Amino acid sequence: MTPPTSDRPAVPTLAEELRISIARLSRRLRHLRLAEPGTEDERLSVTQFAALAAIERHGSMTPGELAQHEKVQPPSMTRVIAFLEEQGLVKRAPHPTDGRQVVISATPAGGEHLTRERRRKEAWLGRRLAELSPDERETLRRAAPILDKISRA
Repeated sequence: MTPPTSDRPAVPTLAEELRISIARLSRRLRHLRLAEPGTEDERLSVTQFAALAAIERHGSMTPGELAQHEKVQPPSMTRVIAFLEEQGLVKRAPHPTDGRQVVISATPAGGEHLTRERRRKEAWLGRRLAELSPDERETLRRAAPILDKISRA
């Protein structure tokens, strides 16, 4: 009888190392918002922030399109949109060709909210990058487009 073997290699694979590192960095960036009590940024959940960012990045869309884009059920997205609208971060307008629907777009306040959030995250990341050697920063600079390509696959 041979001893049982593991399907997992003893040495972490590149895919495993990237998965762990990217997940850790993503989690760290997401939680930066929670580190500043009293700011309006802490009012948004990750889902609410993602929906606002998608609207700002892709332009006006129907609630159904937004739900599909964010991979959530339409009733859940309806609640997210209602909250964002209540906060003045998005607005509804009649659909240009279908009178039964509305389109959602970001308000100037929504855009400002996203800008503040992005600046805070970029400042944190900039401080971490400054701690690296020039060679490490150059390696990351070359890897950034590759990681972007993977993220869009």
